[in-house]
Amino acid sequence: MKFLRTIRFDSSDDHVFERAAAADEWAIPGGFLFAGSDPENLTGKARQAFANGFVGMASFGHSTLVSVAEIDEVETEDLVRSLAGVFRQRFGAPDDDSATNAAHDEIGFVLDLCADLPINTLLALTRSLDEAGGIREKFRTLEAPTGMPHARIWDVVEEPGDAP
Repeated sequence: MKFLRTIRFDSSDDHVFERAAAADEWAIPGGFLFAGSDPENLTGKARQAFANGFVGMASFGHSTLVSVAEIDEVETEDLVRSLAGVFRQRFGAPDDDSATNAAHDEIGFVLDLCADLPINTLLALTRSLDEAGGIREKFRTLEAPTGMPHARIWDVVEEPGDAP
């Protein structure tokens, strides 16, 4: 089975999101974090999290990119239990069965998303509102240009006094 893991090439997520996910956390799209809110009124780092952030399962921080990785059944069930707890405690799921069903749906969605993708495929996410006001998520794979050598095009430099 395959699932998403956060990936960090540099420290830019520390500057882009209120809370950045650590590298190598299991990740989900996490659009449910914005259910019941008005994303059109979000600004700054909260807006960036809505528009482009995957959610790290350990920290509930955000990541711009994720990578497809192998996961086993035990780890998958651990993620379901963990997410069900979050749905119950933080989001007010009415009972354990409802929380577990919602967690199975979210984890199942990611398993389906990754099923046909090669290991180490990079994905980015764009989240927006549709005409009816529902949250729409689009995923795209990122590939290196063919015939071009890899070259770093920028560095993030921490300045004294900058807070991540």
